[in-house]
Amino acid sequence: MQLNRLNAKTVATITKPGRHADGGNLYLVVNPSGAKTWAFLFRWKDDPSTLGSGRLRELGLGPLQSVSLARARELAAAAREQVAAGVDPIAARRKVRETGNAPTFGEVAEAHIATMAPGWRNPKHIDQWRTTLSLQRGDDGAYVDSGYCTGLRDKAVADVTTEDVLSILTPIWAGKNETASRLRGRIEAVLDAAKAKGLRSGENPARWKGHLALTLPRRQKLQRGHHEALPYEEVPAFLKRLRLVRGMSAFALEFLILTAARSGEVRGARWSEMDLKARVWTVPADRMKAGRPHRVPLCDRSVEVLQVVAQLDHAPDDLVFPGQKRGAPLSDMSLTALLRRLKLDVTVHGFRSSFRDWAGDATAFPREVAEAALAHAVGDATEAAYRRSDALEKRRKLMDAWGEFLAGANEEKAA
Repeated sequence: MQLNRLNAKTVATITKPGRHADGGNLYLVVNPSGAKTWAFLFRWKDDPSTLGSGRLRELGLGPLQSVSLARARELAAAAREQVAAGVDPIAARRKVRETGNAPTFGEVAEAHIATMAPGWRNPKHIDQWRTTLSLQRGDDGAYVDSGYCTGLRDKAVADVTTEDVLSILTPIWAGKNETASRLRGRIEAVLDAAKAKGLRSGENPARWKGHLALTLPRRQKLQRGHHEALPYEEVPAFLKRLRLVRGMSAFALEFLILTAARSGEVRGARWSEMDLKARVWTVPADRMKAGRPHRVPLCDRSVEVLQVVAQLDHAPDDLVFPGQKRGAPLSDMSLTALLRRLKLDVTVHGFRSSFRDWAGDATAFPREVAEAALAHAVGDATEAAYRRSDALEKRRKLMDAWGEFLAGANEEKAA
């Protein structure tokens, strides 16, 4: 059975009324009025025990103006699979419409993450999947319109097309190739899971080999992530604005900037990790990217932020910056959403870059001290010695100077 007999030019120019076969039981139907629609023809027996090949049935796939040739072929392939599996595609479509229970891409993605999460060694994978697939929720429980799949999230998973996938990947494929490649793999995994559950059929539109590889250029070598950062000269003014904002997210973001810590470290911080008398926050190894405990010296303003937050009732193991749901931390997107509300087009992680630029450009502190403050894994013997000794007191001078700079002090501490 020959497939793909038609081409885009023929489809656009053909005017002869009737059915024009593309192969695989897919037809372009040209009406006497000139209107063009797609149809899938198949034979179906209501009673499989009866003799004969069954009656001819026609499944409409939509008008040409809204269903492209490529999409029509995908729909026809899905219908062929249903017929081969003993499923009447017309009855199946009717059932979905009647029940209104067609699962969305977002629903299937949520279920897939919940299923796979126990097998992921790094808990950060959950946040990464949820962020890129636009599944992060704000403190009010509603989805935050961020990430790359906002437009795909509420679409029926059975209706996701190659065009949908390309509309997400194409804008970021060149500039954020590593992110785009991982995102493509996650979309593919969700759609494969949907097919395994019988929620869709046909070719996976996010598949690379033999499919998207024919449309997108080969992925480049691994690219380092790029985090948009606020110039360090502008951070003090931003903190003044931030302190006018009420809410736990504002406290958490200010604490993050003062300590140059990562978002997950701050959002997961517990009171049992804080020693306000010694002005030290000890982050346990299981929440550190390098897998080692990390002591963070606290400047005066960091301690003040904690003292304000501590006025709320808490137990020793309570989260320092809890979310609205009892016992749960702030969501990963809560800090990003706050930046968006403040009309700041930077990333939360970018404040670590702001700190590093300030330490390198505006102070005389050694590079190793600045890298140790960021808990970076660096390589030479001198830097390794700093990691072994922790360099806490040297880092305390650095973080105190950072706190004074953010407070608008005119004089900087020398190293």
